Amino acid sequence: MGELVAQYKVALILFSCLLLIGIGAAGAWQVQEWRMGKQLAEQAGLYKDDLSLIGAAAAKQARDETEKRLALEQKLAGQDQQHTKELSDAQRNQARLRDQLATADVRLSVLLEDPASGCNVPASTGAAGVVYAARRAQLDPAHAQRIIAITDTGDQGLIALRACQAYVMAIVPQR
Repeated sequence: MGELVAQYKVALILFSCLLLIGIGAAGAWQVQEWRMGKQLAEQAGLYKDDLSLIGAAAAKQARDETEKRLALEQKLAGQDQQHTKELSDAQRNQARLRDQLATADVRLSVLLEDPASGCNVPASTGAAGVVYAARRAQLDPAHAQRIIAITDTGDQGLIALRACQAYVMAIVPQR
């Protein structure tokens, strides 16, 4: 029986050692879990802070781009109004000139070359005006109307070209 009691004591000591080792391992496991939980919570907080910074930067960039777009739209609208005004002014001037030609208030004329001198500009200018050549020929009113129509089309084309150039210069970033 003494041997049996000795075996129970050894088994009890072994069981107690295993139990202490298990309790120590479980305790160490729990401590590691607490530490890892704390680290994960800190990382989650840092991640949240990073996300909020990234979100704020993206929102600022979107606001900046919106402001740039609005400024460009305003600039283009102003240029459009300017070119529209130029075009309407040119059309009004052309219409007035056509009306003056139709009512014979204004007559178009061309300088005639003086074959004797070989030059239209005299040596001295007279006090009467800025017309240098003495000989002029008046154009037929129908021909004058066609010339005015051609210049009107040319003026409209130049105004449209300036408008296109201004638009391209406004939208293309300058280097």
